Amino acid sequence: MKRWIVAVLFIFLATPSLAVEPDEMLSDPVLEARARALSKEVRCVVCQNQDIDSSNAGVARDLRILVRERLVAGDTDQEVLDYLVVRYGDFVLFKPPLKPSTYLLWFGPGIVLLLAIFAGGRALARARNTANAVTLSPQDEADVNAYLASKEGDQ
Repeated sequence: MKRWIVAVLFIFLATPSLAVEPDEMLSDPVLEARARALSKEVRCVVCQNQDIDSSNAGVARDLRILVRERLVAGDTDQEVLDYLVVRYGDFVLFKPPLKPSTYLLWFGPGIVLLLAIFAGGRALARARNTANAVTLSPQDEADVNAYLASKEGDQ
């Protein structure tokens, strides 16, 4: 009996937790499937790193209902996404379009990475040059050793 309970718990814990409430679901399975697919493409504007399909935020619930209302009204998937972009901006999409206003979103991380690699390379080169520049001649080394020996003798 314990094995069955453990198995059921593992199955329950392994399934993804979705925030879609039963009262939000559409009776038409085709429209519901489209709504779920669209909900995975739309970012929760509160949670920001979660899609509205799995977010428990109130705004995410409102967006899920809005998506379903637009689909029932006859909008295509692209028309629903366009409506959300007009209302919330490109940030609401997990895959924003490539256009001048989103270049920073697309290329910013790569630019930052290249700058970090460049700065790290310069710092390493500078450290190597500094290590090589501090070499004493045999006479200077002998003078330093003599000075240190005389200081030890004073104490």
